[in-house]
Amino acid sequence: MTTSSQHEWIPNIILGKDYDRRYLHAPIHYDVLENLAAFYGRDMPVHRHAQYLQIHYIDRGEIRFHIDDRIYHARGPALLLTPASVPHSFLTEDKACGHVLTIHQSIVWQLLKDGLQQEMETEFKHGLCIARNELEPSQRLQWPLITQTLRNLKVEWYRERAAKRLTLHTLVNLLLIQISRLSPKEAESTSLNNDDLRIFHRFTNLVEEHFCTHLRLPEYTNRLGISESRLHQICQRVSNRSPKKLIHDRLIQEAKRLLVFSELSSSDVCYRLGFSDPAYFSRFFKRHTDMTAQQFRQAHKHDNWTTN
Repeated sequence: MTTSSQHEWIPNIILGKDYDRRYLHAPIHYDVLENLAAFYGRDMPVHRHAQYLQIHYIDRGEIRFHIDDRIYHARGPALLLTPASVPHSFLTEDKACGHVLTIHQSIVWQLLKDGLQQEMETEFKHGLCIARNELEPSQRLQWPLITQTLRNLKVEWYRERAAKRLTLHTLVNLLLIQISRLSPKEAESTSLNNDDLRIFHRFTNLVEEHFCTHLRLPEYTNRLGISESRLHQICQRVSNRSPKKLIHDRLIQEAKRLLVFSELSSSDVCYRLGFSDPAYFSRFFKRHTDMTAQQFRQAHKHDNWTTN
């Protein structure tokens, strides 16, 4: 999936725009997994990051990760690399913790230009999943190097020091080289039927277009030309979620964005998202987040999810 028309259905998430505006044009963004999960949720619908490669490091807990047409199920310690612009989604356990590193593709291009083409090209084009316990014993000895580099990145990110930008770039380059050296036995993955993917993509595109109009499920299936049971099976296979949950997740994601990054009242957010009853919207939001809209806004009014 490389053309813009193929990507129209997929939300493009820009962390510096939707999550932390201080880093809108930054080539590197770091945060702990727990902070991002608090904002976006642990059940993240399919999305992409145009021009940005992303690394998820799971220290402990389980993750189900869908990269393009592959599904990985891994238990930490594990590392997942998603190439720039490649669609992906994931589900992490509540107790899962780790690091998330987002890197502009120009940094990767420079490394390839500097002579790492053969070692890194495949992984950075197609993505990979490395589970520490799946590595050969000799490779497993290299794992502490990766964890130490990530710890160093975390310390450097949260502290103001001389040559901070240069240090971050150096650590990111080191991490990418360390990953390329592992040449891992990849975690077991599952291939998906191309027809199922095509239908799932069309459904997700329709959700993106109409989630605020609250189309009923039969209206979606009529437009797709398939039965509700078929759509349910496809969504479960591709994303491990029901069609209704995918729609609700998109509504909740937009509600969170409006509550944090706008001055709209809860009632205005309700109407903006196509709800007619603020009381029902309040119950809907609390059912999916375990807090009221006002509680969520209060918890995030100072961008607390971006601090250590």
